[in-house]
Amino acid sequence: MNIIINHSSMQPIYEQIMGQIKEKIMHGEWKEDTALPSVRTFAKELKVSALTVKKAYDGLEEEGFIVTVHGKGSFVACANQETMLEEKKREVEADLEMAIRKGRSCGMSDLEIRELFQIVLED
Repeated sequence: MNIIINHSSMQPIYEQIMGQIKEKIMHGEWKEDTALPSVRTFAKELKVSALTVKKAYDGLEEEGFIVTVHGKGSFVACANQETMLEEKKREVEADLEMAIRKGRSCGMSDLEIRELFQIVLED
């Protein structure tokens, strides 16, 4: 499966799992209808609780990245471009928020941050 869990990260494990699976789907590594491992199998492989994997799968299903068929398992959902685009927009927004927080933490004013943004945007 090639999912790497960082136990010293501040990010919850289920979010790490979700993020890496989303990346694989968005970058085309996992195609539509690709079967995901069962919750128990994946939990054993990652050496985490089955509840953690279940929470990740539930989140991915809620966001439209996977579908679960009772008795058959979980599969990559059809590659809905709108869902993928929305996810990428959320990532950009989160990155911008982090950059703004970082700028403010080192004493930059909102005006300075806007000016820097304009400079970067023009490059």
